Amino acid sequence: MSKKSVKPKTKPETKPITNGKKLVIVESPAKAKTLEKFLGKGFEVKASGGHVRDLPAKRLGVDVKNNFEPTYVTIPGKNKIITALKDAAKDAEIVFLAPDPDREGEAIAWHLAHALGKKTVIKRIEFHEITKDAVTKAVLNPREINLNRVNAQQTRRILDRLVGYKLSPLLWKKIRKGLSAGRVQSVAVRLICEREKEIRAFVPVEFWSITVNLSPEKEAFPFESKFFSKNGEKIEIGNEATAKQILSDLEGAPFIVSEINKKEQKKNPPAPFITSSLQQEAARKFGFSTKKTMMVAQTLYEGVETEEGRIGLISYMRTDSVRIAQEALDQVRELIAKDFGTQYLPAAPRQYKSRKQAQDAHEAIRPTSVARTPEKMQQYLTEDQAKLYSLIWKRFVACQMQEALYDQTTVNIAAKEYIFRTTGRTLKFDGFTKLYFESSDTPEAEEAEKLPVLEEKELLKLLGIIPKQHFTEPPPRYNEASLVKEMEEKGIGRPSTYAPIISTIVDRGYVEKEGRMLKPTNLGMLTNEQLTDYFPTIMDITFTAKMEDELDDIAEGKLNWLETLREFYEPFEKSLLAAETAMPTIKQEEVLEEKCPKCGKNLVIRVGRFGRFIACEGYPGCKYTRQIEPQAEESKEVCDKCGKPMVVKHSRFGSFLACSGYPDCKNIKSINKDTGVACPKCDGKLVERKSKRGKVFYSCSNYPKCVFALWNRPVAEKCPTCGSILVEKFSKVKGKTIKCSNEECDFEKGEANA
Repeated sequence: MSKKSVKPKTKPETKPITNGKKLVIVESPAKAKTLEKFLGKGFEVKASGGHVRDLPAKRLGVDVKNNFEPTYVTIPGKNKIITALKDAAKDAEIVFLAPDPDREGEAIAWHLAHALGKKTVIKRIEFHEITKDAVTKAVLNPREINLNRVNAQQTRRILDRLVGYKLSPLLWKKIRKGLSAGRVQSVAVRLICEREKEIRAFVPVEFWSITVNLSPEKEAFPFESKFFSKNGEKIEIGNEATAKQILSDLEGAPFIVSEINKKEQKKNPPAPFITSSLQQEAARKFGFSTKKTMMVAQTLYEGVETEEGRIGLISYMRTDSVRIAQEALDQVRELIAKDFGTQYLPAAPRQYKSRKQAQDAHEAIRPTSVARTPEKMQQYLTEDQAKLYSLIWKRFVACQMQEALYDQTTVNIAAKEYIFRTTGRTLKFDGFTKLYFESSDTPEAEEAEKLPVLEEKELLKLLGIIPKQHFTEPPPRYNEASLVKEMEEKGIGRPSTYAPIISTIVDRGYVEKEGRMLKPTNLGMLTNEQLTDYFPTIMDITFTAKMEDELDDIAEGKLNWLETLREFYEPFEKSLLAAETAMPTIKQEEVLEEKCPKCGKNLVIRVGRFGRFIACEGYPGCKYTRQIEPQAEESKEVCDKCGKPMVVKHSRFGSFLACSGYPDCKNIKSINKDTGVACPKCDGKLVERKSKRGKVFYSCSNYPKCVFALWNRPVAEKCPTCGSILVEKFSKVKGKTIKCSNEECDFEKGEANA
């Protein structure tokens, strides 16, 4: 068992390849079986089962005072595998190391080289699809282990170890025993917590829509048109009174087609899949988790038994590049012309541009041969494999097909001073949509957008008019697909890390799933708040993305990995020392008589940033939690949707009215507190309201007809100097005072009635 890291020479001892025995070492037994079929006599294929060495499990394993020297040890349970690999290598003239073609795979090859010893002739081979041609080509073109890639992986591993092993004990001491922190995982939790804060701070705003059902006089072809503008100005309908006024104005009004605009619209096919887009689409279409998508894709990559023998069906599935090999382009263009017709084939292959941060080490995810259609392969695949393979195959073929063409029509319909607008489109040429629809597009949606043939100045028949109340919705919680998209856009993590990150934050109890949505637990909110307050750099999204870019630069030989570690660790160590004394210890537990319904232990009340909640004292072994629901108070109002009583509920951003019929009826209303002060602009009263960010302000009860508003609470007095409304002001020096709301007036006095 080695206690020191061994750095292989850049130019290891080699000798010419002969016809003697050759040993190939891959990661998984499934991949080993596939390669055995291709390589035949003279080759022996063994599997390492992934990593064979790593940092020790129960200690830091990094000497921060000695150039961050890592101590690598054999992973428990891997001694037998290493012994078997050494025995197989004894009579081999050359060993080909063939782990996955990424940084993690390069590091596995480096550790295997160390385990096998210096006397063995070792070469690295790399292939991006497991087919006979690709594997044979790789064996004929071996290379040395790329130490820049190894150093990039080693840097990531050391960074993650430093953060995890230094922060976790602090969390045990300050919050709760058993907690852990991760460099990238904690930032992912922050994204979810920030979204939850937005949701909790959200104040619904009322608005109305008016939809008219119309039909041409000449034929029965009903269609809908929505309210758009008044007197040429686009306006929002903010309340029922405004909606009723519009309805009153429209009584007896003729509806006449005032303007028709037509234009041809092109829609290009989406790019071939990369890791993130495959995870998102599989989540939308099949409900697959990111972890499940990668597990199924791995089996398609490593190989399945077919009539051709065991063969890999897709290229490597951990990639952020949309590059396509010329050979694959030639194959897919030939298939499109043959199976769909030349009208579906562009004049030249489509080229897609990868994101700026893309490593471009691999191709896009594609079938290893488009001749293996989903229909032909279905008999050899499980249900999940068949779904994912069909998705990958169709997306790849579609990405090289012609664009779809639509006739888009926008119709303006005039009724007195009001304009209603409807937009529809008709499919002229289906193009790539003949084969593949993205998640947001369906044939049903295309059908619903069809319009009758209309002419300008044509009088239309009014079939009905529908006013409808709405309330603005808070931003949705992330699901796995949208979180991966957000992480990719912000540069957090890389293709190989998206699925493990999500699994980790759920397993650690910082995030829980409500259906498909990701919701932070109270523990997650509290831990995130503490880490964000005392480790702002570690939790900074921009900093984390910059670190990913630096790892890319290390892999390309542009940056020294030790310098990166030093620049990270010095400020991190200072933050640790400061947090030891400054971070508060959270006293959370208040034991209840009630027992945990999951494990039978006592339930306790704990305090998080957003209030008290109930949890099992057996955490982290038992993760049962629930909210403490506030008591609802009766009100004199009834729900205008279902007729049931409305009740007063409370949130951290104030009180509001909610229907007692929840969840069957979700009607809510804000409670505007009347200040008793008359509006200076109209006959309304000034009432207390809250902005979207939860900030209190005071505005006219006749809003939106009257837009008068103040940030400070008004008082029932007028300024003796200028006659404007007086408002309350507060300062640390003067305390509470009464001041004129007119900024040009300097009248100020002590508190009223003092």
